[in-house]
Amino acid sequence: METLNLWGRAIPYNTEELTYVPAITPYPARSDGCVVVFAGGGYAMKAEHEGPVICEWLNSLGVTAFNVDYRVAPYMHPTEASDALRAVRWVRHNADKYGVDTRKIAVMGFSAGAHMAGTASVHYDKDFYEPTDEIDSESARPDASILCYPVIDMLEYRHDGSRQNLIGETPLHADKEFMSLYKQVTTETPPAFLWHTAADNAVPVENTLLYASALSKVNVPFEVHIYPYGHHGLGLAHEEPHVAQWAQSLDKWLDLMSWK
Repeated sequence: METLNLWGRAIPYNTEELTYVPAITPYPARSDGCVVVFAGGGYAMKAEHEGPVICEWLNSLGVTAFNVDYRVAPYMHPTEASDALRAVRWVRHNADKYGVDTRKIAVMGFSAGAHMAGTASVHYDKDFYEPTDEIDSESARPDASILCYPVIDMLEYRHDGSRQNLIGETPLHADKEFMSLYKQVTTETPPAFLWHTAADNAVPVENTLLYASALSKVNVPFEVHIYPYGHHGLGLAHEEPHVAQWAQSLDKWLDLMSWK
């Protein structure tokens, strides 16, 4: 697979001390829609089994995927959000090259990576960075989101590590509200597929329930699966056959959404 520079020469929020180059890796298939994948890792790292492995699995379904190697700590907000929006714009700008419909770009993430995907879903119209090239003239709004045991809340049901790495040890209340994604849902938020385990002791299941409830209140379509057992970070959940059903459900949902 060819790994490409996500930004080109101008990379917002890079300095002499912070020089990480975000990248995007296409996994082409023959599908109308595509999925932009953000692995989890508490905004401190990126888990292999939630990034490239997921893209390969999506390929096995016949779906084009893109893995995003985004920036994490010591970078802080709005760097990560900028990478998320740029990734959607990059894929939309290059849609013809990969044979995908510009109206069928989904974002998918796990844990903090799902917070990235959710951020793109609710904050796609925010000016997190100054435009750098023609790619930034594209819309950053995803057409659907797939949120797997997502970090959503930065308040009562927060994941401490994700919040600290993203907005600091003592964030302003306004920042906690802004990055509590369920509070930012509108009628323009894209449809979502969500799953979580009730036994998750790292990111409480309330994160998924809050987002699903917010979507319901504004009549945005969603599908949600809550499994009774299973630890955080399961990915495809091969070791938990009951939880692993989420992958089959997502496959059917992608068919329902005409992504293939």
